Amino acid sequence: MLSKIWSRLTPALLAAGFALVCGPAFAADPVPNKGDTAFMMICTVLVLLMTIPGLALFYGGLVRAKNMLSVLMQVFAIVSVVSIIWVVYGYSLAFTSGGSLNAFVGGFDKVFLKGVDANSVGATFSNGVVIPEYVFIAFQMTFACITPALIVGAFAERIKFSALLLFTVLWVTLVYFPMAHMVWYWAGPDAVADAAKKVAAASGQAKVAAEAALAAVQADAGLLYSWGALDFAGGTVVHINAGIAGLVGAVIIGKRVGYGREAMPPHSLTMTMIGASLLWVGWFGFNAGSNLEANGTAALAMINTFVATAAAALGWMFAEWSTKGKPSLLGLVSGAVAGLVAVTPAAGFAGPMGSICLGFVAGVVCFVFCTSVKNAIGYDDSLDVFGVHCIGGIIGAIATGILVAPALGGTGLVDYVAKPGEAVAGDYVMMTQVIAQLKAVGFTIVWTAVLSAIIYKVVDVVVGLRPETDREREGLDLTEHGERAYNY
Repeated sequence: MLSKIWSRLTPALLAAGFALVCGPAFAADPVPNKGDTAFMMICTVLVLLMTIPGLALFYGGLVRAKNMLSVLMQVFAIVSVVSIIWVVYGYSLAFTSGGSLNAFVGGFDKVFLKGVDANSVGATFSNGVVIPEYVFIAFQMTFACITPALIVGAFAERIKFSALLLFTVLWVTLVYFPMAHMVWYWAGPDAVADAAKKVAAASGQAKVAAEAALAAVQADAGLLYSWGALDFAGGTVVHINAGIAGLVGAVIIGKRVGYGREAMPPHSLTMTMIGASLLWVGWFGFNAGSNLEANGTAALAMINTFVATAAAALGWMFAEWSTKGKPSLLGLVSGAVAGLVAVTPAAGFAGPMGSICLGFVAGVVCFVFCTSVKNAIGYDDSLDVFGVHCIGGIIGAIATGILVAPALGGTGLVDYVAKPGEAVAGDYVMMTQVIAQLKAVGFTIVWTAVLSAIIYKVVDVVVGLRPETDREREGLDLTEHGERAYNY
């Protein structure tokens, strides 16, 4: 009996002995933690909730009743189309190395999810911590889906459904996937740490070679990431990107028939409030999930998403109350969305008090852009995509460079080289970081504006952007889809 027990224990004891004597050389590859995996799966579903039904209802309530169904259709169809494109080639273009073009876009190593299976893992922001690659793919898919859906609000009530679908395919391919790569793609903490360890262990010519290898690993990153720009959950990739594309579309497509002469009030602020509430709930997945693991930084992103949103809602409400005499529900929920947008790039970097200040400023500034600036210039951004998402995103992106400062309650920067495997705080210089943020914002605006304008023109030539005037007056629900949102 004892011999049987000993024969079973011997392999385990030998393995433990080797691990103690030989250390990390015999350590197994990291495996996903079930808690992190479950957390990320929940966050993925929450981000989908933001888009359908959240964004669809938020936008749908803001248009006239004759166009409600068309907006619901557009948002739902975009999610469906982009989901397929993402797994076919979008993920590969965004999150693989692109060779000589790596600064701008990824390659085709994982088209059709080639090489990915249930055992594949993806890195997080902690050394030795991974999640299933399928979970990461699905999570990032939801970001790719919501970004073009946000653009819909800028030219709502006046675009052909066929034109929108063609625009979406071209835009995510030429604008979104490269932007996601440029901002978020890098070799990962373990690759950087492993290269740094080799430098520390080498000497002479071997050290020179190891340093060159470390430099190559650090250079394996998108352009904006290599500049040092910080974007926790998509201030540039999602919001400035969508806001600029929306403004360009609103200008190129032109104003709605009767704009400025006819009243165009929201047909259901009840639906809008429901949609805004779903956006706020789903945004916890958007921001906290962008940490890729369930730890204190995810909790920081969560509390920041609470307080920045509340502060922005109040900021917009009080600004409107003081200038127009009455606070409105539309203003309150619009301010909340502005706060969600502004805190997105800063969610895992700023402290809660800094996030409150950021949210309040964003609420007031976005109110000014959606009222005074919009009226002064005269563009018809139907649902204020530019005024909320682009302006809020710019405020948040620049403020991230300030609020990340440890002296202001921020997290500081992480240095994966100084102490490989520990990810300690690195050097932080406010002006240097703010300049990096400004460069990222400027690049995003130019990149998106130019390419979006070209895509709109191509779509106009191929299928035409806008329905005929009579069809637009009748409403897109019937003329584009042959059905109504409401049948009384």
